[in-house]
Amino acid sequence: MTDREDGHVKVTGAARYAADQHLDGLVYGYLITATIARGTIRRMDVPDAPGVLAVYTPFNPLELHPFAEEDNAELTPPIQSPGVRYYGQAIGLVVAETFEQARDAAALVRCEYDAEPPQACFSEGTPVAAGTSQVLAPGVGSIDEALAGAAVRITATYTSPAENHAAMEPHPTLASWNGDHVTVYTASQGVRLAVDRLSETLGIDRSKIHVINPYVGGGFGNKWDTWAHTPLTVAAARALGRPVKTVLTREQVFTVVGHRPPTRQTVTLGADSDGTLVAVKNDGVSAKAVSNGFFESAADLSMIMYGARNLHVSRSYVPLDTPVTTIMRAPGESNGSFALESALDELAGELGMDPLELRRRNDSPVNPSNGLPWSSKHLAECYDLGAERFGWSQRAEEPGTVVDGDWLVGMGMATATYGAFRDQASIKVRLLSDGRATVSGTAADLGTGQSTVFALLAAEGLGIPVTRVVPELGDSASPPAAAAGGSGSTSTNGPAVQLATSAAIAALLELATGNPASPFHGRKARFAEGEVVAEGLAMPFGRLLSSLDVPAVEATATSPRNQVKDHAFRSFGAHFCEVRVNRWTMEPRVTRWVCVADAGTIVNEKTARSQIIGGIVMGIGQALLEDLRLDAATGRFTNANLADYLVPVNADIPPMDIRFLDYPDTLLSPLGARGIGEFGIVGAAAAVANAVHNATGRRVRDLPLTPEKLLA
Repeated sequence: MTDREDGHVKVTGAARYAADQHLDGLVYGYLITATIARGTIRRMDVPDAPGVLAVYTPFNPLELHPFAEEDNAELTPPIQSPGVRYYGQAIGLVVAETFEQARDAAALVRCEYDAEPPQACFSEGTPVAAGTSQVLAPGVGSIDEALAGAAVRITATYTSPAENHAAMEPHPTLASWNGDHVTVYTASQGVRLAVDRLSETLGIDRSKIHVINPYVGGGFGNKWDTWAHTPLTVAAARALGRPVKTVLTREQVFTVVGHRPPTRQTVTLGADSDGTLVAVKNDGVSAKAVSNGFFESAADLSMIMYGARNLHVSRSYVPLDTPVTTIMRAPGESNGSFALESALDELAGELGMDPLELRRRNDSPVNPSNGLPWSSKHLAECYDLGAERFGWSQRAEEPGTVVDGDWLVGMGMATATYGAFRDQASIKVRLLSDGRATVSGTAADLGTGQSTVFALLAAEGLGIPVTRVVPELGDSASPPAAAAGGSGSTSTNGPAVQLATSAAIAALLELATGNPASPFHGRKARFAEGEVVAEGLAMPFGRLLSSLDVPAVEATATSPRNQVKDHAFRSFGAHFCEVRVNRWTMEPRVTRWVCVADAGTIVNEKTARSQIIGGIVMGIGQALLEDLRLDAATGRFTNANLADYLVPVNADIPPMDIRFLDYPDTLLSPLGARGIGEFGIVGAAAAVANAVHNATGRRVRDLPLTPEKLLA
């Protein structure tokens, strides 16, 4: 197991994040945000203030062009009209000589609105949700007929609240122009994504935009897109002819850059008396902000998890005057698994069956929605190994019967899963005369360990210590690698690193045998363990390059996207957890956790384990703590800070036993790695909820599972 390549610079503070950058002549931006949820700005009073260089508003806008394509961020560029679509919307930008001057001046701006009552209550809009689409596969007839024929049926409705990504690093942007070219430092899960969006809205060619972002302080989805502060900062820097830096406040991070929407799912399961699923129906509803097109298709997971003969989901949404809804770790699948995996446990109760046995009986070797066989699936082994390590056989069949002093003790489990894919990626490997190698691509490392994967794979291919490999990520001038999203970074970029390493070795050997000054000239040479080798002669590549006065040789290679059409790709695993619930206060605490993952090749177990733990920690937060609360009357988030929006801390997290099966998925790529960044959160909240039910006999279907809900 290898330590994080970037671990030392991060823990010592040497890593320079986007907000750490400083340029000569730098000035500071500060957003002005709306204090109504719906309406029109009538006027903005902008008084003179010390140090202020400019105040941009809808009445004095920066020139920004409409976006060419819809994505998960806003549909329209900021401050181009006086319309207000949500509380906290960016409606202006103050630029001043210092941050404090910009902040203080923004506080002096007074707005007059023609306000309208917002439509901001998700539960009120759910009965008349819009945009319904339905999917039925592969059964015959109606889903209701299939359910009517089942020996055992359960129906329940499960809800989840809005959530915030709560990454440690607030969103920053620094922009500096040189003629008609701009350099942008910004927190992004993919620098090419930022280039594309800025090219659209600034109206300039992509080749004139250079985005740099080697370190990202967490993302979880809401650094995938380009938000209001970025084009405003870049445009302001162009207008003023000076570098401008804007960093969002924590409260602005809760409104300007998106959140996970609330969902409601009604799940109906029908089974034969032996537990074989006959039909699965999930009617899912999500909130959708009027400012963009994203909503969570939470019900979709019910189409692919278990081998029922009849499957049906519906997708609909409630349009709301709220801050933008966007992708968050395992979008759709995190919430979808809470409903489905809770319902499976409820069905097991009706059948009088062990919940683990029910899942075993319905494990499917094919994707139930389309019949394609899974490329590699060892879920049964995950169940077996996890149950053994956890001690599942000691679980009490009767809920609420295990008491340890003041604590009710329960066990729960759920299936973990997430999709896998391999897209196209290009990587450059450069062999240097000092004996080091660099590996570069536009990938991002959000704390996922991607830079360590780059270093490990290149070191393995070159046969040199990993400490001699320097990964270079987050620069749009590098070859186009995969962005960090959809759990596809390693599965996409890893094969490209391998190809580029081989190509660099080939370029080195061509130089070694073709250069008349080389001791290998005209000889048959090969490369092994960092050296060029021929009969009777071996030389490290760095020494060879130095002797030839060649600073470096390099090669760029492109790995194609996966072309396999006759298999389906997905990672699988199993969560097992123990909870203790205080029988007087009903406070739940998670006290043990085992997770076994079948995620293909594990390139570095140390960072992979960290990723699984991170997902589980977010799942525990989703289960017990996280609840972004909206005042429906005003459209304002009432807990838009890290004091009132609760996330797990060390004391909330038990010891974690994480195991990997490490079976390469060679149909996906020669590397065989599948994604794990989002895998760990899927099923985690359900495992907690199922354990709480086992401890107390009380089933809470509305996240988070707070003491007051258990006391009700």
